Amino acid sequence: MDSQEIIKQKVNAHPVVLFMKGTPQSPMCGFSATVVQVLQASGVDQFHSVNVLEDPAIREGIKQFANWPTIPQLYVNGEFVGGCDILREMYQSGELQQVLAGARNVSA
Repeated sequence: MDSQEIIKQKVNAHPVVLFMKGTPQSPMCGFSATVVQVLQASGVDQFHSVNVLEDPAIREGIKQFANWPTIPQLYVNGEFVGGCDILREMYQSGELQQVLAGARNVSA
């Protein structure tokens, strides 16, 4: 199975998926740490995370998957939502909380 198939499976298997550097408990970059904080501030305690540093194929593949050059990347209900700056802006406007409230099996 190639990296695109693996990514597609992960995105479709979980309501909220964050492709990030490191883990939610131990982010390996400031942008990933910011997105974890934004998700937690939005009331999302549980989400699926993928540490792209563990798999170079996933790290490169995720950039092509959404045609988005940077990591972290957030997916909700199988849809690409955005990276760090977009998510920060969406959080400040209240839009992110609405998107997350619509996620399957997520209490926000």
